[in-house]
Amino acid sequence: MTSMTSMTSMTSAIRANTRLLRKKRMESFLEALLQDGLVFAPVRKGEMLLFERIESARDAVLGQRNTKNSPKSALFPQTERLFAYRHHKEGLAIEAASTGDKERVLFGVHPCDARAHLLLDRVFGGSPEDPYYAEKRRKAIAISIACTHPDPSCFCLALGGGPCSQEGSDLLLLDLGDSYLVEAPSERGRLLLEDKSFEDADEESFDKAELIKRTAESSMQPAAPLWEKATDEGMEKRLDALFDDPLWNDLTESCLSCGICTYLCPTCHCFDISDEAGAVTGERIRTWDSCQFPLFTRQASGHNPRPSAKERFRQRIMHKFSHLPKNVNMTGCVGCGRCVTECPVNLDFREVLLALSKNEAT
Repeated sequence: MTSMTSMTSMTSAIRANTRLLRKKRMESFLEALLQDGLVFAPVRKGEMLLFERIESARDAVLGQRNTKNSPKSALFPQTERLFAYRHHKEGLAIEAASTGDKERVLFGVHPCDARAHLLLDRVFGGSPEDPYYAEKRRKAIAISIACTHPDPSCFCLALGGGPCSQEGSDLLLLDLGDSYLVEAPSERGRLLLEDKSFEDADEESFDKAELIKRTAESSMQPAAPLWEKATDEGMEKRLDALFDDPLWNDLTESCLSCGICTYLCPTCHCFDISDEAGAVTGERIRTWDSCQFPLFTRQASGHNPRPSAKERFRQRIMHKFSHLPKNVNMTGCVGCGRCVTECPVNLDFREVLLALSKNEAT
């Protein structure tokens, strides 16, 4: 009886934080967000769908396809000025970079990408905290859209996520056809539901949403157990034991070290810092880097501890499935599938994990 009462209370709480948004009202809702802050959303550029800042609600494209690039650039830009400086008679003046006071709305992100922000929070929000990321993150609102038809390359379910997961989202939109059922798992999201664009959801909408969720998850189930073996808690120990295994040579034989997998990945976060200096003024810049690049670990002496693609590829796998779980208690992969679809030599990340899970150290 107590269990049934608890479940009923939980269901009531979820429904209390759920509203309905008619698609015809979406544009006005987005325009209101644009008035109050910076909005980033999927936009169409030729045949590509990219996640970029928008100036008009009509620029946003909401659908089932995920963007080619991840939304991480809204919080962790590919190129970012950390500070500028100027020499003058009295000495040196430092001008700190600022992101401004406006909120950053990440609109139309998929659940896997919203969940990826939780990993970035642990990496950049540690001690000491990264002030540049933290300033943007504190002003960020994530409005996600559930994947009702997951792409074949996606494997989020095997990594603890799901096509309709709320993790990392302030609002989660579920497409019902002519409207969205909107869930608010955070306090920020609940405040957004007070907007006049939303209305109460009826029982039919809740029932339809539950069916859509079950169908979406079941479409991924056949593959999920396969990937779960490669991503369970024992993966850390298996990777440590396989560190010197010759299997790495076979796995990386076709790798070009191009780094596209790391640049498109929503959780990869390596960066480089450089000073752009002039006679009087200059600035310090942070730019994305990649552990797959040949010069990433080359030292001033010329020594490179990871001289071949094998060492660099191994580092990427070890970092995501061994080092990060040990250090921040979260796997560095959310199963978005971008590395699967965009690799120019079709090196399937999932097949790599399966091969490693089956292999015993030699």
